[in-house]
Amino acid sequence: MAAIKNTDLEPSDELFEHQRIICDPKQSPVRIDKFLLDRLEKVSRNRIQNAIKIGCILVNDKDIKSNYKVKPGDEISLVLPSNPEDQETLVAENIPLDIIYEDEHLMVINKPPGLVVHPGTGNTSGTLVNALLFHFQHQKLPLLQGNKEDRPGLVHRIDKDTSGLILIAKNDFAMTHLAKQFFDHTIDREYVALVWGDVKEHVGTISGNIGRHERDRMQMAVYVDGSQGKHAVTHYEVIESLYYVTLIKCKLETGRTHQIRVHLKHLGHTLFNDDRYDGNRILKGTIFNKYKQFVENCFQLMPRQALHARSLGFIHPATEEKMHFEIGLPEDFENVLNKWRGYVSSRKEILADESTMVWDD
Repeated sequence: MAAIKNTDLEPSDELFEHQRIICDPKQSPVRIDKFLLDRLEKVSRNRIQNAIKIGCILVNDKDIKSNYKVKPGDEISLVLPSNPEDQETLVAENIPLDIIYEDEHLMVINKPPGLVVHPGTGNTSGTLVNALLFHFQHQKLPLLQGNKEDRPGLVHRIDKDTSGLILIAKNDFAMTHLAKQFFDHTIDREYVALVWGDVKEHVGTISGNIGRHERDRMQMAVYVDGSQGKHAVTHYEVIESLYYVTLIKCKLETGRTHQIRVHLKHLGHTLFNDDRYDGNRILKGTIFNKYKQFVENCFQLMPRQALHARSLGFIHPATEEKMHFEIGLPEDFENVLNKWRGYVSSRKEILADESTMVWDD
């Protein structure tokens, strides 16, 4: 009998499971689509054949065709959308969606800060998923194989207080195709972040396993020695230096929970106003009350971490066309940036005035 085991996939903020099936030493030859049909619950032959066609099902790490006959000891790896069961347990809610693009296969949404992506403990309603169910009242959205039933249509996710672009799959074929792109690290994702401190290295890469923090289970942590967690890589580049804070852009090579937030904290540059990682207090600056009030005003203008998913690039599942979308910063982010620019400008004026003063002996 085939042995089945699940291991987490790397991409897409860990919404995927990577399933491996190892064929029994006495396995008789049989077509792989029939073999999998007998072993996977609630998965149609058509869904299996689509996955084989796209390259989401490999045998011994090689592409195969639907008529391939499994052999003893074959190792089959797969990433499949599961059947959209039990979506009736979720409540459709009329929550407005800022739709950037939509066709019969997929949708790109600009998620506002504060909107939870999917239901969970303490957030059973008012989420993006509830909004999607209302938008697609007469259509069941696909689920990823191994994905929880409360995440229909989600190929990836972004945190509640992160704004920006998120990709939605509208059918099984699109889900399978896009999942494969995340698995292969061919999805382009760029974020803009405002961080504490002056980032000296203007271009860099942060590498380090990310796993659950040993003491604070609400946080993630970097384990450089690889003793825990999962491989994670973030590339960054400085956009604008603003004295005590820096505006940077980050490109994800992998997609781990809180990846940008924890990698930047590890670098010594915590996200501005990130309360989970201690960025909601003054980490750089002066001791003057006027400065403290200025920072507090900034916190009030943007009461969340300063992180925005600015761009998203992928191959369209049906047309094979390269798609690219970009969205500007939301109002709260822009307002805080402008305040910091004003602060830096006023400091330069003061320093310029001081440099021209003539002092009497």
